[in-house]
Amino acid sequence: MNARSTRQRLREEEAGQPVSVQIRWMIRRDLDAVLRTEMASFEQAWSEEDFLRCLRQRHCIGMVAEQGDSVVGFMIYELQKHGLHLLNFAVHPSCRRAGIGTQMIQRLIQKMQAHRRRAITLIVRERNLPAQLFFRKMGFQAVRLLRRYYPDTGEDAYLMEYRNPQLTLAVNESAGNNRLSSYDPE
Repeated sequence: MNARSTRQRLREEEAGQPVSVQIRWMIRRDLDAVLRTEMASFEQAWSEEDFLRCLRQRHCIGMVAEQGDSVVGFMIYELQKHGLHLLNFAVHPSCRRAGIGTQMIQRLIQKMQAHRRRAITLIVRERNLPAQLFFRKMGFQAVRLLRRYYPDTGEDAYLMEYRNPQLTLAVNESAGNNRLSSYDPE
């Protein structure tokens, strides 16, 4: 990725306006840019082998955010029976705070709703406050503290969850309309 030209394009966008990106399936030739973003984003970064091992799994999907000819972000998620689990997510540091991560999560929410899944889950390090705040802004809630989750540091993590409001509403509406709820023993 040419970070300097990407930063220049980001600055040229109007202040307060999100940068327009194309979010598409990850392909093999994206891996170098994805690895650069990974290495620039995390102290305990995934290796190329970690990415390849994960993406070879039948239910794991990789997507990238592309601006022009540059990959500026990525996400890896797993399709599960009742939801999606976000395994890895990053926007290149030179491109953050431009709405790219928001667009990526919005796309993931659309996929969750299209597949009629109940929730999106993810795990975030306890000390990664910027990620916690970002996901909270996107509607995720911390639902569980995972003690000593990371074996490399012994650090705790939070399990965060976004609930599908369409399915939650449907469950709540139907809950009041069953035979037991309308039963009056007197």
